[in-house]
Amino acid sequence: MRRAPETSAPETSAPETTEKTEKTEKTDATRANSAWAGRSRIRCLPNCSRPTFCPKPGDDRRPAEVPIPWRVVEGYENSSYGDAFADVYDDWYADISDVEATVSSLAELLATTGGEPVLELGVGTGRLAIPLAARIHPTAVFGLDSSQAMLDRLAANQQRTDTQHVHPVCPVLGDMVDGLPDGAFGMVFVAFNTFFNIGTADRQRACLHAVASRLAPNGRLVIEAYVPGDVIRTGSHVEVRTITADRVVLSVARYDGASQHAEGQFVEFTQAGGVRLRPWSIRHVAPDEMDAMAAGAGLRLVERWETFAREPFDSDSARHVSVYATV
Repeated sequence: MRRAPETSAPETSAPETTEKTEKTEKTDATRANSAWAGRSRIRCLPNCSRPTFCPKPGDDRRPAEVPIPWRVVEGYENSSYGDAFADVYDDWYADISDVEATVSSLAELLATTGGEPVLELGVGTGRLAIPLAARIHPTAVFGLDSSQAMLDRLAANQQRTDTQHVHPVCPVLGDMVDGLPDGAFGMVFVAFNTFFNIGTADRQRACLHAVASRLAPNGRLVIEAYVPGDVIRTGSHVEVRTITADRVVLSVARYDGASQHAEGQFVEFTQAGGVRLRPWSIRHVAPDEMDAMAAGAGLRLVERWETFAREPFDSDSARHVSVYATV
């Protein structure tokens, strides 16, 4: 399960964008459709990942800077994040959330849906899919990711933890809009901000439509994400993530609050290996907008918690776990 960088955005539906932004979004969607047409395929390996920039308290209260026209990082593709982070994901993000609480909550939800297979979108290195497959065996678990590097890492993790191949996760190479395998699924889940990696509102809506068409009659879609802050963040940001005697990692990011986009790079300098770039790009969505998108896809909100431990969600919650069912 991949992390998407956390940024600030209004707690309302998506604001009106400029004509330039709308044209850019349509162009991006067209490019993505063209690039990924026909590339989804099922393989038998596992995977999970995505980027996350977690703002520190008060970060979303910084004075607004001069707005910048939104431009997706040149050369950034659906697989860019996974390809760049696959080798460090397990080290950097092993403790980003409570795996046991997540797996237990998902297994409990699945028990109410009829036992059809499960699909994780953005499965990454298998941080969640592998223990979930062991928990709900013999129910099948599929893991979709746009990065073969992530799926390879998933396969290695699964071989190490499931030496008898008793509970294999079936990997699917494809994106979260055009690459979904055929259903029906008892549950589709998207963990820890991964939904935000879908870079435009049109593509996010298309993802929800694709999921809705693959859910079993009593199936559930589960989305876990952060709640954007009250203050729209716009501008750029640089900070030190890691510093040692022979290695420095900088986090470089820029934000456009009006279009709800953020993108950046983790820039790694090492004495032995030179420079390594790890890019990420997201469009964040507030819960109200996500509910509206889901409704447009024929889905209704049935439960919402703050975390997978099922703590109550309220106006002060920094995160949410939202469960949707078909109308």
